[in-house]
Amino acid sequence: MKSVVYFGSARQARWEAAETLPCKLDLILERLRLRERVRNEYVAIKMHLGGHVGYSTVHPVFVRRVVRAVLDGGGKPFVCDTSQAALTAHERGYTAETIGCPIFPVAGPDERYFYTYRKRYKNIRDWGLGGHIEDATFLIDLAHVKGHPSCGFGGAIKNLALGAMITETRSAIHDTFHHNPYWLPEKRPDRGALDAIIRSCPFEAVVRDKHDPTRPHLHMEQCNQCGRCAEAGPDGAFRVQRVNFRSFQEACAISTKIALDTFEPKKRVFLNVAEHITPLCDCFGFTGAPVLTDLGVLGADDIVAIDQATLDLLAPLPVMAENLPACMEVQPNAGHPFQQIHGPYKDPYIAVRACEKLGLGSRDYQIVDVMPMDASRRPAPPLVGAAAL
Repeated sequence: MKSVVYFGSARQARWEAAETLPCKLDLILERLRLRERVRNEYVAIKMHLGGHVGYSTVHPVFVRRVVRAVLDGGGKPFVCDTSQAALTAHERGYTAETIGCPIFPVAGPDERYFYTYRKRYKNIRDWGLGGHIEDATFLIDLAHVKGHPSCGFGGAIKNLALGAMITETRSAIHDTFHHNPYWLPEKRPDRGALDAIIRSCPFEAVVRDKHDPTRPHLHMEQCNQCGRCAEAGPDGAFRVQRVNFRSFQEACAISTKIALDTFEPKKRVFLNVAEHITPLCDCFGFTGAPVLTDLGVLGADDIVAIDQATLDLLAPLPVMAENLPACMEVQPNAGHPFQQIHGPYKDPYIAVRACEKLGLGSRDYQIVDVMPMDASRRPAPPLVGAAAL
């Protein structure tokens, strides 16, 4: 049986508030029967609250509508995110007054409130899940869809995989990039080889390791796998491999499973807000120009289906290359638009497939548009000149 993903398009047929994204979100919440499901539940609304001067996170107007639906249904909602984001959320317009419920750091202000799970994966042994996520009885994963320099794409999975964990675990997940070696000194590179490799990268992704200057360190976020470094070095001494990037997403899948396993399957809802789609994660603390056209809002009970559907709907869209920072370049033939932006090895579907393998959902889905575009309902032409007076 296919998972149902409810969708509300960013496009409107008429100039009516009822056809805007916040109102389409209301329709999605109705289809998901959220009010009926949250009675007497302690509801964690996990979202990314951003940082510093970022303003492209999920707008408080959307958050308040989700909170109001929970309150209407008799639930007890709170919004949560990492400690730094939660403690500075008021600087970006998120307060109990504006969204209608408290805001908590997932592991407390000093990150001392968490539960440890043991699961061996490459360099990771322990995973620290935020105590407020663990203690909640119902989860709403409210994600802002955007690009991500570590994995190409940030949606429902990424929002939970990193944002529900403590800093130490998030750092370990990022360190999986380096578990498989990309510098092979046994190939006997000469003294000038490392300098040539560093000079070859126009993105400053390759630098000398701060602990051992005789070895390189690859900043995976800046790397778009263009291949210039491999050409500059001796044969096989420096290689950027798919496994380095796959490791991060597989770790995200494990982290997501740890978080979701603390909730009963019927007590999980996922919402993706795909508007102002920037190339970087909101954790960078600033907002850039959008690089893909606004898509809309999506909702589902299946985390795999909602991210799969979001990626599929974005796949045919052209990249707004003129909006990318000058330090980035588009690779038009790399695949999905997020791969075109961040490189072919940062396949945004890897985490989705990994989560499906872990039993978290299905990539087989059905899209249900909550307000299909009616081309016959064209708006009347605007009055101009004297006729408008």
